[in-house]
Amino acid sequence: MIGDRWGVTSGEMSRFYPCDDFISSPALQVWRGVHVEAPAVAVWPWVAQIRISPYSYDWIDNLGRRSPRHLLGLPPPVIGEAFTTAGGRKRGRIVSVDLEEQLTGRIMSAFMSYVLVPQRHDTTRLLLKVVSRANRWAAIGLSVGDLLMARRQLLNLKHLAERHHLGTAAG
Repeated sequence: MIGDRWGVTSGEMSRFYPCDDFISSPALQVWRGVHVEAPAVAVWPWVAQIRISPYSYDWIDNLGRRSPRHLLGLPPPVIGEAFTTAGGRKRGRIVSVDLEEQLTGRIMSAFMSYVLVPQRHDTTRLLLKVVSRANRWAAIGLSVGDLLMARRQLLNLKHLAERHHLGTAAG
């Protein structure tokens, strides 16, 4: 499918993601990934902060409100709370969470898992998989749209985690 993968290996595509537990035969499966020059413990707070802001193209999905560029010290995410906030409105629900390992949510008919995979030398692979039962044409549209938005989101989270980690390591 057009736009079904960006920044992931075949091995990362074939691994289990928690969102796989929620839809057995998805019409849409997309994978995204970035390498972050920071340990998972430094990446996790940024992933968990998706609950209050989308971290993508703020002018599109956040009505021009800038996603915070500093950590807000939020409590750990819990199943049942809002998954994200976009345009000042809470969206979706958290359906699965393993602190510092994965955050999975549902928005409308899509389930998405953000998975942190620790690597050597205190680096992390930040992976995202989205699954949905959308029909074929909707799935193609979602795949291409998600590619643009998720790519920006993951790159923003990468940049913020690396900058914050460097700042705390130096200080």
